[in-house]
Amino acid sequence: MIWTSSGRDHILAGPTLNGRRSAPRTPLKFSILGFGAAGIGNLYTAVDDEAAEAAVAEAFRRGIRYFDTAPYYGYGLSEIRLGRTLSSMYADDVLISTKVGRLIVSTQDGAEVSPDGFAVSGRRAVFDYSREGVLKSFESSLRRLRRDRVDILLLHDIGRETHGEQHEAILKQALKEALPAMAHLKSSGACRAIGLGVNEPAVCLEVMPRFDLDCILLAGRYTLLEQQAAAEVLADALHRGIAIVAGAPFNSGLLASAESPGTTYNYRPVDPDNLKRARELYAVCEAEGVDVGAAALQFPLGHPAVVSVMAGMRSPAEVSSAIARMQAPVPISLWRKLKETGLLAAGALIP
Repeated sequence: MIWTSSGRDHILAGPTLNGRRSAPRTPLKFSILGFGAAGIGNLYTAVDDEAAEAAVAEAFRRGIRYFDTAPYYGYGLSEIRLGRTLSSMYADDVLISTKVGRLIVSTQDGAEVSPDGFAVSGRRAVFDYSREGVLKSFESSLRRLRRDRVDILLLHDIGRETHGEQHEAILKQALKEALPAMAHLKSSGACRAIGLGVNEPAVCLEVMPRFDLDCILLAGRYTLLEQQAAAEVLADALHRGIAIVAGAPFNSGLLASAESPGTTYNYRPVDPDNLKRARELYAVCEAEGVDVGAAALQFPLGHPAVVSVMAGMRSPAEVSSAIARMQAPVPISLWRKLKETGLLAAGALIP
């Protein structure tokens, strides 16, 4: 994307959405920009059907071919909207990933926004990593997605930070029941790849040596804001041929705005240290004439283990913004400056 001559930086256009990256263990080819569908599951705020489906249609029209969802996202609403939209158009060349590890149950709770942050009432999600739970969840997902198979099936949200004292028991059940059930679904042709969908690098390192995975969707841990926590995961994944999807490149909204840092990080109010670091990133990017969001979307693609960057989108405008940022030129001087200031790890690979 960038070449140098006579000591001057020359900037070429950013990556094209027509490019595809392969998953080493599978025939799957990922669009470098993926559509994260939590937003169309009413994450934090309600989105009507028309707007949600318009976002999916616009993403497809503009060349995005990888869509990630989960039963958890709106307690089935995201899958329903994604499935309805993609089934109404000629979309045979898309990749869809969904997840298992939770079951959706009915409730009497009339709250407008659930404790999980979804503006959906009458339903909630409960963890279930049993073999029966995985199969039941998968069957329900296929109905909502209007498909007879999915491309990628991910085990959702295992890890010590999520489950605390129950982590060891849940990890044991994941290795004994959930992951073998997913492998069986793959061998039967019901899905083409299996992996993890998590926010925690530590659990990736626990699972990778103990079970054959095709891919990992790691959210918020390999970003412009932070790299060190995921460094070992990416190195091990590259060694094992496991494809990495870099999710949440804006760190839950902290780096989403073009003007200044947001107020949330890791799905909660941002802490002072990360807010300070984000402000420093904005200052360097402003001095170099670069939109932070463009740098955030493009940075993870510098690592050879990363096949796609998954950004949340809930409207056609957000789709257009993400595409423009992914294709925006970014000078090599920005990456140099971020390394000089310590805002990028010294060994971080750049696009």
